[in-house]
Amino acid sequence: MIIYTNEGNPLGLQLLMLAKFAKQAVQVQMVNLNDAKYKDLLVLPTIELDSGMRLFSAAAIAKYLLGDEGEQRDEWLEWSTTLLAPALAHYMAVGHRADPNALPVLNTLVKKLNDALKSKPFLAGDKLTAADIAVWSLLAPDGTLKGAQNVDNLRTWYEKIKALPEVQQVLSEQPLKDLSFNALQQANRYGGLHHVPLKRASLADAGNLLADTGSTVADTITDEEINAARAAFTFSQPKEFKEPRVVLPKAGERNVLITSALPYVNNVPHLGNIIGCVLSADIYARYARSVGYNTLFICGTDEYGTATENKALAENLTPREICDKYFELHNAIYRWFGIGFDFFGRTTHQEQTDIVQEAFKDVYNAGYVLTESVEQLLCQKCDRFLADRFVEGTCPHPGCGYEDARGDQCDKCGKLVNATELVRPRCKVCNSAPVLRSSDQLFIDLPKAEPLLREWVDRVEHGWTHNARVITRAWLREGLKPRCITRDLKWGIPVPHKNFEKKVFYVWFDAPYGYVSMTKRYTKEYLQWWRPAKGTDVELFQFMAKDNVPFHSVVWPSILLAINKGNTLVSHIMATEYLNYEDGKFSKSRGIGVFGNDAQETGIPADVWRFYLASARPEGQDSSFSWNDLAARNNSELLNNLGNFVNRALVFCEKSYNSTVPEMVLTQDELVLLALINRELRGYINSLEKAKLRDGIRHLLAISRHGNGYMQTQQPWVLLKGNEEQKTRAASIIGLCTNIACLLANLLFPYMPSTARTLFAQLNAKQTPLNADKPYAAILLPTGHKIGKPAPLFSKLEQAFIDELKRKYGGVQDTKSAAPQQTNAAELEAAVQAQADKVRQLKASTKDKAVWQPEVNKLLDLKKQLEAAQKTASVAAPAAAPAAQSDTRSVQDLEKAVQAQGEKVRQLKGSTKDKAVWQPEVNLLLDLKKKLEAAKAASPTSSTPSPAAVSAAPDASKVKALEDKIAEQGEKVRTLKASGDASVWKPEVDVLLSLKKELTALTGAPAAGAQGKNKKKK
Repeated sequence: MIIYTNEGNPLGLQLLMLAKFAKQAVQVQMVNLNDAKYKDLLVLPTIELDSGMRLFSAAAIAKYLLGDEGEQRDEWLEWSTTLLAPALAHYMAVGHRADPNALPVLNTLVKKLNDALKSKPFLAGDKLTAADIAVWSLLAPDGTLKGAQNVDNLRTWYEKIKALPEVQQVLSEQPLKDLSFNALQQANRYGGLHHVPLKRASLADAGNLLADTGSTVADTITDEEINAARAAFTFSQPKEFKEPRVVLPKAGERNVLITSALPYVNNVPHLGNIIGCVLSADIYARYARSVGYNTLFICGTDEYGTATENKALAENLTPREICDKYFELHNAIYRWFGIGFDFFGRTTHQEQTDIVQEAFKDVYNAGYVLTESVEQLLCQKCDRFLADRFVEGTCPHPGCGYEDARGDQCDKCGKLVNATELVRPRCKVCNSAPVLRSSDQLFIDLPKAEPLLREWVDRVEHGWTHNARVITRAWLREGLKPRCITRDLKWGIPVPHKNFEKKVFYVWFDAPYGYVSMTKRYTKEYLQWWRPAKGTDVELFQFMAKDNVPFHSVVWPSILLAINKGNTLVSHIMATEYLNYEDGKFSKSRGIGVFGNDAQETGIPADVWRFYLASARPEGQDSSFSWNDLAARNNSELLNNLGNFVNRALVFCEKSYNSTVPEMVLTQDELVLLALINRELRGYINSLEKAKLRDGIRHLLAISRHGNGYMQTQQPWVLLKGNEEQKTRAASIIGLCTNIACLLANLLFPYMPSTARTLFAQLNAKQTPLNADKPYAAILLPTGHKIGKPAPLFSKLEQAFIDELKRKYGGVQDTKSAAPQQTNAAELEAAVQAQADKVRQLKASTKDKAVWQPEVNKLLDLKKQLEAAQKTASVAAPAAAPAAQSDTRSVQDLEKAVQAQGEKVRQLKGSTKDKAVWQPEVNLLLDLKKKLEAAKAASPTSSTPSPAAVSAAPDASKVKALEDKIAEQGEKVRTLKASGDASVWKPEVDVLLSLKKELTALTGAPAAGAQGKNKKKK
């Protein structure tokens, strides 16, 4: 049996336990539902029986594995699936989709469990059943029972099951600390269990216990919360923010050092790059400052390496000129986005060279550097060893054969490639064929450092995101291997070691030290952050996308541990998944997606972009940027919720109270509102402390939603027209709402700093420090405070405007310049040859992929047409008139099939954004269209047979053999032409032309070579 599940899924733990108690051997396979090969899996976990049958219902699997254990067992299984699992998911695992009402529902469910275990040791009686296993696995993830009180029966039961030998065996394979309800978001195609509504109030199927739960969230407020709200809502003179000129860590205080993964300098950052690194780090840094932590935020551009040299070649600039150009471009984009670095530097400064060379000497002297000989490609014409990205050739992976694969990866099949494995490799600079030679390189001995690293990871990984832990554990599970740290390049930091002076450090060894060197550029006292004195603690938060995790969790820490000089090591790795564009990938060359400079050109304020990207931040799984979602969030959450509440409160204060905050006399209604706000404020602080930025936004918006609901219920506009008592109530309502607006300005500041400043100006107030230890709403604007002039904070994004932007950044479909749809095989062969020549000339003239890739796409399209035409010519024997009718019907049938399949694709795309669902149907549609084109090409245009039509069809095997010879000879000619010596390649061209004439004589088609030459003469 096979269990298909995903990393950290508590329901996968349930199936493992069931199998263990049933004494059934199972194989566990971790899968990703976004992977096309698992498109037939709808839900995780799923168990596949030996017969091939698959089960995904927990009840069905329990009954299959453990048989009949009684009706009570089945009722508890149903209860755990329909009530407990959704409540836990809403409360713990779905980020911004979490329901604020989940906690009281969950409390009731936990109480039911505790009560049920008062009189019996297990849920269904005297012995353990599948019901106990199902419920226990849901309560197993860390934090599930956090804060639960008076549940002694439940805790005793929990520990009793945990101690069972079968459970201990399972936990050795699936540790509890790796379980997370976040994993459920990737366990089906609906984003987890958030679509399952919470069942509140009294539920017949949950017993009368739920009758104690209030029908609204306000009814769940306790007396303790009311008293705390009353006590905290007072005025005290707020502390002013003091920002020192240079931020340094202080003993006895919380010191937070924040870095963002250094953006590579050879490109323009897109929205995914921005939220994955610099924007996430900036939001957290602004929060950390707002709660009074000593906070330093460092970033800069990563400028050495082959990618820079490549870009320099493409743009005909020196590497230094490329770095200068793109540094300014990055800097300008981040300034527009309001990124508040304390210092934004570069890795090409002298401080970087000094620090990296010193670090190398330290790690070398510590005995962690090896020398090994490496097989590399040498370009004799350029007289240099070629780095991976300076080599191109045919992809070696079976079934691919892409002719422009890079020396590190194939862009067509996406698989990793070793440069030495490329078929017919060529130098990207001069296009000549390189040779294989040995080169000595230096390696970091990671296996030697592995014991130190494992001990350190065990100690600190609790502060990392789930994906960072999973990626790091995967590296450790496979065992570390020595890693090369030098390269035969010119653009980089020279290696200060005998016989290696002409080599440079590999960019991954050099780049992480950029954080240190940029801090040194910021302050000469940089070692206070990176080697703090005893008694001074520094927490290092590093923000990055998941592809950067191994360098920050394995490689760089191994080096620092080997050096053993008391360096600051990362305590919190905040890694995101990937942000896609609509349902595809960002592509600058194809004009798909919004890049940093594009965002500015849209006219949408930077703060709206910041808010949206934080809302869509891919924290637990990949997410997608969507124009419609951007408009919906702006119009619904910013304009109608937050902006509406703030503007109503301030306009009422201006018009009814002469812009002066009135006196507030709190009643039970106000105290309930404050208690609800305190809940959200506590959630906001807890979320931001863990850098869960999406959850922080959810809590912030919940506060303004409570405010809107309160104002709508109290109707101060009606009370203002009543008696004195009602007017006093109206004053209290407006005074309280104005203070809530001020609180929202403070909470909004990390996400939308410009908007928050505008709101502070309208409130005539300054930013107030947040109290992370005691997160309670207080009076920020006392009675008598004069506010400024209120004005709307946000504008509506109209659908027509959004549709225009969607078209603009959806990629250019170049239909006019598309390859002509030829139907004659000979004409197509000539067109392929001419287009191939054009591509070679373009590639020789520029390395800019954006220039020649469209022509490559045309070439590939022409080759497909040629293949279809050749198949038609070799297979289709000309037929008489009756056969013509059959062919006509075939075309009509294919047209109907294309139309029906097209409709099916449209319906699927309209019903789901999941590409794995509709892409196979799109492929089927494209295949049908090809068949239709082939059928149309084969269909006779006249009932009168031509001389060619009545002649015998050529021998298909001979035609194929000749075509293969021509293809082989053509490749030989192209290779020889690259050498430039005409005396070498001209005789081979004659052989090629002779083969083509032979093919012409055999098929009756015009000579492709002659046509190609005529076209060139024109």
